[in-house]
Amino acid sequence: MTRLSAIAHETRLAIFRLLVQQGPDGMPAGEIAQRLAVAPPTLSFHLKELERAGLIRATRKQRQIIYAADYAGMRALIDFIVRDCCQGHPELCGGISMSECGAVNCVREIAGE
Repeated sequence: MTRLSAIAHETRLAIFRLLVQQGPDGMPAGEIAQRLAVAPPTLSFHLKELERAGLIRATRKQRQIIYAADYAGMRALIDFIVRDCCQGHPELCGGISMSECGAVNCVREIAGE
């Protein structure tokens, strides 16, 4: 439930979606702030919340901290959301299954892209 509440905030959802689209290499905090027009202190707060929820991970690369989506955490969130799909009729969920599609494609599918 922590993961779901972490992306319930508009800014955190935007950060998470950006990092999912970026792929496993991630991006530095400064670039995230610039792309989303978020002040660095505000961004730092939201990044910590997403990291605490297990949806992103931080890696130090020299003097920068690179943030990337934690795909295992994302899979756990998606599994939680669709676990009891449609009163025992998971086919009504449109076949969303982490085992059937790649992590990035699943997020796009769920988001309706």
